[in-house]
Amino acid sequence: METKLKVSTKKRLVIGMSGASGAILGIDMLKILSDNPEWETHLVISHGAELTISQETGYTIDEVRNLADKVHDIKNIGASIASGSFKTEGMVIVPCSMKTVAGIACGYSDNLLLRAADVTIKEKKTLVVVPRESPLSSIHLKNMLSLSETGAIIIPPMVTYYNKPLSLEDMNRHIIGKILDKFDIEVSGFKRWGETVS
Repeated sequence: METKLKVSTKKRLVIGMSGASGAILGIDMLKILSDNPEWETHLVISHGAELTISQETGYTIDEVRNLADKVHDIKNIGASIASGSFKTEGMVIVPCSMKTVAGIACGYSDNLLLRAADVTIKEKKTLVVVPRESPLSSIHLKNMLSLSETGAIIIPPMVTYYNKPLSLEDMNRHIIGKILDKFDIEVSGFKRWGETVS
């Protein structure tokens, strides 16, 4: 008897977390997407991100993993998200370290996070990179320019003021709203310029 594989009808989004500061942005994004029944999240966490999660947040690594629909080992270069034939809407790397930016820019896919980003670029899917570093060196800027020239979208987690944030959570939500807007995902409480939020 032939066994049929179950194919997901949800839209898939790959989320990479690397070792830059700002781990809470990736965590909050996963929380928002976990409440969205139309989307399936595929998570890859680097060792550096695990350290940052422990240092910057009150979450355990298992708690973060449990927010995703699927979790992939960064060493598993043969995972589904390493192939262009695995259908996704794209990938977000949040936060994104300068090491990861450099790896993607050079096509140095020595782990699953870098390989998934490389696949996203070659398949001409949406790749959003959220780099966390300040100040930026000429090397950082050149690498980000290289990514931008391949079609990647660079969204530094910049503080905005026109939305009149009252808390760090408000600022984080605005950043996440800008990121997910690239995939036409509406985020509750995201304040667009010229619009009011009910």
